[in-house]
Amino acid sequence: MDPRPLSPPDGLPSRRRMLSLAAAAGAFTALGGLPAFTASAAPARPTTSPVRPPDPRTELWWQAPADDGSMIEQGLPIGNGRLGALASNDPGSELLLITDATVWTGGLNDTLDSDGQFPYARENFGSFTLLARLTVDIPDHDLSAVSDYRRALDLAQGVVTASYRRSGVTYRRQIFASRPDDALVLHFTQSGGGRYTGSISLAGTHGETTTADGSRRYASFGAAFSNGLRYGAAVTARGTGGTVRVEGTRISFAGCKDLTVVVSGGTNYAPDAAAHYRDPSLDPQRLARTKVLDAAGHSAGILLATHVADYRSVYGTMDLTLGTSTSEQRGLDTWERIRARARDGAPDPELEASYLQFARYLMISGSRGSLPLNLQGLWLDGNDPDWMGDYHTDINIQMNYWMADRAGLPDCFDAFTDYCLAQLPSWNKLTRAHFNDPRNRYRNSSGKIAGWTVAFSTNIHGGMGWWWHPAGNAWLCHSLWEHYEFTQSRSYLAKIYPLIKGACEFWESRLLTVEVTDPDTGAVREVLVDDSDWSPEHGPQDAKGITYAQELAWVLFGMFRTAASVLGKDAAYSGTVADLQRRLYLPRVSPRTGWLEEWMSPDNLGETTHRHLSPLFGLFPGDRIRPDGSTPKELVDGATALLTARGTESFGWANAWRALCWARLKDADKAYQLVVNNLRPSSDGSNGTAPNLFDIYEVERGRGIFQIDGNFGTPTAMLEMLVYSRPGHIELLPALPAAWAASGEVTGVSARGGFVIDLSWRDGRPTEATVRSVGGRTTTVAYGSTSRTVSLAPGRSVTLKDLGR
Repeated sequence: MDPRPLSPPDGLPSRRRMLSLAAAAGAFTALGGLPAFTASAAPARPTTSPVRPPDPRTELWWQAPADDGSMIEQGLPIGNGRLGALASNDPGSELLLITDATVWTGGLNDTLDSDGQFPYARENFGSFTLLARLTVDIPDHDLSAVSDYRRALDLAQGVVTASYRRSGVTYRRQIFASRPDDALVLHFTQSGGGRYTGSISLAGTHGETTTADGSRRYASFGAAFSNGLRYGAAVTARGTGGTVRVEGTRISFAGCKDLTVVVSGGTNYAPDAAAHYRDPSLDPQRLARTKVLDAAGHSAGILLATHVADYRSVYGTMDLTLGTSTSEQRGLDTWERIRARARDGAPDPELEASYLQFARYLMISGSRGSLPLNLQGLWLDGNDPDWMGDYHTDINIQMNYWMADRAGLPDCFDAFTDYCLAQLPSWNKLTRAHFNDPRNRYRNSSGKIAGWTVAFSTNIHGGMGWWWHPAGNAWLCHSLWEHYEFTQSRSYLAKIYPLIKGACEFWESRLLTVEVTDPDTGAVREVLVDDSDWSPEHGPQDAKGITYAQELAWVLFGMFRTAASVLGKDAAYSGTVADLQRRLYLPRVSPRTGWLEEWMSPDNLGETTHRHLSPLFGLFPGDRIRPDGSTPKELVDGATALLTARGTESFGWANAWRALCWARLKDADKAYQLVVNNLRPSSDGSNGTAPNLFDIYEVERGRGIFQIDGNFGTPTAMLEMLVYSRPGHIELLPALPAAWAASGEVTGVSARGGFVIDLSWRDGRPTEATVRSVGGRTTTVAYGSTSRTVSLAPGRSVTLKDLGR
């Protein structure tokens, strides 16, 4: 076995070379489909190494390892889309907290509580939990015994590194999560004649027993939850110049010049409601052993090259420059740089660009061929995450995926689509069996039921949790629909069509007819309104016609009509839906507050500065309210007034949503300030960014939690500030802040309507924009009052150079 990493050629790849690399590495990126932890063919191996020296623009670095007690704030995340970990990078005791997206307790949870709602606790709804803990102990390498410590996360290659010196020897480790080899790899090297001696331990987190095989040098465990989910993990190691052997349940190593550790694991989860989301034939422990032994049969250099080729083929689709930071800023480590940005108030455009690229790193690491990213993403520090690490359907899972298409990661969206499709049979069944339970305060007064909806919380077993959420179906469909708008894929549209149609059927059975009086004319007319509902997550719980639901139903009906037309299906039902949409009540502006009404009432019935912007769905992520003259000014002003009242001091996802709304209103200063607010350093659990860049949400004084949606929503706002789009229209630099105005460039940004944009600017004006079609035909490209109509065949492009004049 050759333990040496392949030598990278000098220099960094250009964007053109990255795109060539992406095409050449297509064999590594078989994306799509929910996870099936199964045996697979040996991956293709690159014949030359794609590994490059780190680019300072996309390398985050720190001067200290993570504390074992603060891994969620300090540990560095790795992941292959299904299997992930937080790494401590402690010189003497490397710790990996390992997760698999499918390690969930709980079940279908289909027995209602006395109020007609589903139970919501770990023992019934279930929880996302850890798979394992891996430790690599090197006793004589305690932090106090080493110098020149540095650890880093290379965003462009998906590799965590740590290095230090001890007794004149430089020690280095690389850690990465390989999708092609379906394993986590730790590679320890040195220069200067050093040796590694220590032990490797693999332990479950639910009381499992680890066993070891001395002849094949692996340790593993396997077990099952009471819900029937089987899981397992395994580890093996190889070294040179010393010995590696099993001692009890550990793997020990002594006198090794270098050491490679390979870990894998998973469950027998299957995306099939008919099989109760299980594959009874699969033995995860045995499969984990096979995977680690197969991977360990290759050199660490080959494993790294295979991983980097795969990762870069996805990451390299987009690049971003927001300006040049100062040499003083560049000289700070990442945590000091975050603190300096907050302390000094000076823009740090390279830090802000790397924050966006960190979000893309998390998306690639956590959403490829797997379940979608939940509240925790793919990363945990224990088995008791807040809200069980579930899928919240009133903003959080949607925000997790707003960025994917915009940031050039459309394939990462597949996990969200496939999850919804796999859960649909259960959602249908539970809706029809339980939604109209007489104890449910949200039931349909008509007594009719059809289609499907969800609760505010869903799990991976087809189950639901905290409270029914009638409009949740329409919001999930809206996110699915936007992916169609970006890709223009007819086959994808056909796949999601049953979800959209079923949601329409639900709303057809739910809407009530009421009379309203026109405030201007006094005329009385009949309209359709949502039944008793709650505007998430405040105010009365039995209001009718809430703006949130009315906006969502309106956009849902429009989506269905377009989908039916494109696919040539259900013409008669499309007419029915068109009539429903025509009769829907749409919100007004309150004559008392001047705000867009939230509850079909002139009064504000909730919290003025509430975290949710539920009534502003029509501004973002919807697109009915536009400040371009196509929407009545009174409505735009009312939305602006409500947004202003909500304030700019909140946390993570709430700030991100506010920033997106201000970007839609073309207010660059407010949008940028909210981005900056989320970059403030978190201290003692306060709202803001942790040392490892995870977004922290202060749930109570002195206690914060990691919730990943802010990490995705904030970069989405940054991209919306640079490029706004809807089918048929693309606007360049709609909310460019002064901090980024001097010069910049973004390549690979997707635009709704089926286009991809490369854009450069100087002094606040675009200098060049290249528009490429990925399925779109005609669009208008605008900057300020200047616009050009572009017509392209799919696969063709055009470069515009005169829009900024």
